[in-house]
Parts: sequence; C-alpha cells; structure tokens
Amino acid sequence: MSAEKCMSADQAAQDQKIQEKLEKIDNIFIVLSGKGGVGKSTAAANLAISLARRGFKTGILDTDIHGPSVPKLLGIDGHRLGVVENEMSPVESFPNLSVISMALLLENTQQPIIWRGPMKASIIREFVEHVAWGELDYLVVDCPPGTGDEPLSVAQIMGTKALAIIVTTPQEVATIDVEKCITFCRQLGITIAGIIENMSGYVCAHCGHETDIFSKGGGESLAKRFEVPFLGKIPVEPDIARSGDEGKPYVHFYRESEAAKRFDDIVGKLVKTEKALS
Repeated sequence: MSAEKCMSADQAAQDQKIQEKLEKIDNIFIVLSGKGGVGKSTAAANLAISLARRGFKTGILDTDIHGPSVPKLLGIDGHRLGVVENEMSPVESFPNLSVISMALLLENTQQPIIWRGPMKASIIREFVEHVAWGELDYLVVDCPPGTGDEPLSVAQIMGTKALAIIVTTPQEVATIDVEKCITFCRQLGITIAGIIENMSGYVCAHCGHETDIFSKGGGESLAKRFEVPFLGKIPVEPDIARSGDEGKPYVHFYRESEAAKRFDDIVGKLVKTEKALS
C-alpha cells in the first residue's frame, strides 16, 4: 500500500472513531466570539455548570491551546488528566461535569505552547477521539477568540450537529468583530443558538438599580440585524471576576445573584432551542 493510501486509511479510521464518540453526545454547544476579552470562557464555564446543576451529564472542552483558562475558572487547575485503557480520562469538576483542557496536561502554568496550526488541529481531534467522554447530554466547547485554527477545527470536527453560542460585549468595537463570527458560522453551516451580551450594565448590590457603564444593547441590536436569537444580557458584577480568580464557579457559589439567575435563564432558553431542533 502506498504512503498516500495508508495515510488516507488512517484518516478514515480516525474520522470513524470521532463520529462514534460524537454519537454518544446528545447536544453540542460551541461558545465563540470574534473578540477577545468579552468573558467568553467565563460564560462557557458558567453555562456548563448551570447545565450540570439541572441534572444533565455535561462535559466542557477547552480548546484554547495557548491560553486555557477553564480549569482555573472551575477550581481544578492543579489537576492532571488520567489515562484509562489508552484514553484520557476527563477531570470531574462538579457533579455531572467533566473537563478536558490543555492546562490539565501541562507541568506548570508558565509552560508555553509554541505550536503552529496543524499541531493545534491534531490535539483538538485527540481531545475528541482519545478521551473517555462516555455518554453526555451536553458538551460545551470553549474556543479562543477569532475565526482561526481552533474554531475552524472545532467546527469541522463537530459538524452540523453543533449549535453556536456567540458572546459579545455591548460596545461597537466588539460587535464589529462578532459580525465576522456570525458569518463564519453561516459559511460553515453551523446553526447559531443565539447571542449573549456580556458585561451589560452594572447592578448595584445594595439597591438593585442597573446602570449602563459601557454602551448599551450592542449584542441585542446585532441579533436583530442578523436575525438570530438574543439569549440575554449578563451584567457586570465584581463577584464574577472574584469567583473566577478563586476558582469558584459563579452560578454555583453566587446562585442568588442577578447575574447567576440570568445565566440560568439563558440555559433554559438553550435547552428549549435544542429540543425544538431535535
């Protein structure tokens, strides 16, 4: 057999194994943003926790190879992935929630990943093919910002089975880049579950009054213009940043806060969307 045919056969076998893994996952949400710094990983982690708290068996796959932050947000950054029968075993973060991230493979937090595109695509495939995810109700995939190697690899692997959740902040400088993300999804045939407007207003902890400290309504306006669902607004709350630094997921430790309730409302909409499309 020629080298080309051998490589083709290996690729087909890998594709088949990936599909077998994906068949055990009922629903996939890919969390995207065309802009960095919008709180996308925080949104992904809290959405996953909220799904798990509802009793759904949930996984979260952190595909930010160069700056993985999900383990820190979930308080498991000191953990390492195990290996069982030649497959990586996800780290259990909370009941019903398992996690895979590049950070869980590194010896220390200062260790950089200096890889080009093909290496990143390869490890993302490994995170599906050679991980013992088991049967999941939901898999939340956190992607780095932009429309480059990692989001493209995720989109190609997950296929049309996945739904996209796009995160933005209200300012125009963010929504301009998020427009590209919407076009990215449409060109690849990925259905957009909706847009989340993060850092949308500040809710006073004392009186409950909400003040728009940044621009207002950019995400909602974007959703209307592109005719995609608007999932909701998450206000700025100091405890969100504090909980991330402390590795205490916000929707779990601050469940009575306004922002946590809004995360939970968004998850309710996502569950309804998934059921309507299934």
